[in-house]
Amino acid sequence: MLIIVKNKDTLIYDDFIFKCCVGKKGFIKKKKEGDKKTPIGKFGLDNIYYRSDKKSRPISKINSTQIKKTMGWCNDIKAGRKYNKVINTNTTFNYEKLFRRDYKYDYFIPIKYNWKNTKVGSGSAIFIHLTKDYKPTAGCIGLSEKDFLILIKIINKKTKIKIL
Repeated sequence: MLIIVKNKDTLIYDDFIFKCCVGKKGFIKKKKEGDKKTPIGKFGLDNIYYRSDKKSRPISKINSTQIKKTMGWCNDIKAGRKYNKVINTNTTFNYEKLFRRDYKYDYFIPIKYNWKNTKVGSGSAIFIHLTKDYKPTAGCIGLSEKDFLILIKIINKKTKIKIL
């Protein structure tokens, strides 16, 4: 099955229609780091990441990974092969902090954008993460926690996301 992000505020999976939010500057085919745009294309999904100190292990057919205090997602164009990967925060490279004070990464799923044959500078840390206010993101897709938990119960490891 396929998750479809139809427009800036609609995510569809099977018979489910969810409200969502996307990048502040809309969609783009050729994404660049920091452009605040959501990449267009069809992508796989990674594991579900979750904060075990705040949330219970999610119920899903997709594997889950606990977020540790020392986990970051590398977004540094000087990082070479570490770019767009989980890294230890005890580093000199820039990264997106995964163990955040707010709620946005209490649960999230990395979208496998710029995943294989990673091109440094072409965008990193594109996630489906939580939102409460549906304000535009830095390029990710935001869902309410209720909708996120419904979605992860009905998708599986083979599910892809198509961003139009």
